[in-house]
Amino acid sequence: MSAGKNRPSREDVLDALAVEPQHNRSTIERYLQDYPEYANELIDLARELSRSSESDPGPLTASESRLIDDAWRGFAPLETKAATDPLAVLSVDQSRHLAKTLDVPRQVITAFKERRVDVETVPRPFLSKFADAIQLAAATLTQSLSVSSDSGLARSYKSDAKPQIANKVSFEQLLIDAGVPDARRAELMDPDD
Repeated sequence: MSAGKNRPSREDVLDALAVEPQHNRSTIERYLQDYPEYANELIDLARELSRSSESDPGPLTASESRLIDDAWRGFAPLETKAATDPLAVLSVDQSRHLAKTLDVPRQVITAFKERRVDVETVPRPFLSKFADAIQLAAATLTQSLSVSSDSGLARSYKSDAKPQIANKVSFEQLLIDAGVPDARRAELMDPDD
């Protein structure tokens, strides 16, 4: 009876066969003789292991490379938020420094981070300065700001109603709400700055 308790499980026997250095006839026969109760599984595994893997097919053709590149681009939108959202990685100190560099209140930077600003209403010179300040191309920043963010939802903790993303505001309205003086607001809104 104790011999049955010491017998290895089917998975253990199959694993042992799989790691054998050679899968020749004598190895298979030895396993079949030692473990006849697993004969069908051992034969199936031996057949699988004996299949010759395709030899080196050589370098990829141009069409194969294009197919791979096209398939890879399909997964590109699955990049992490930090990689696709340059504002998500800004620390509080960096946000404070950015606000000081652009000479705007921090709530303006927060509104951009939360995607509450209608990007179409932001003057190009301001976007260029913003992009330079975070060491990013203006087009990349504009594209990033055009994508909606769930960060506003992530800040909701408890509510009786389902959280909703706030409506976007114009850049000028954001400056007014932030209390930016009229003279500075005119400078920021100047499309030829």
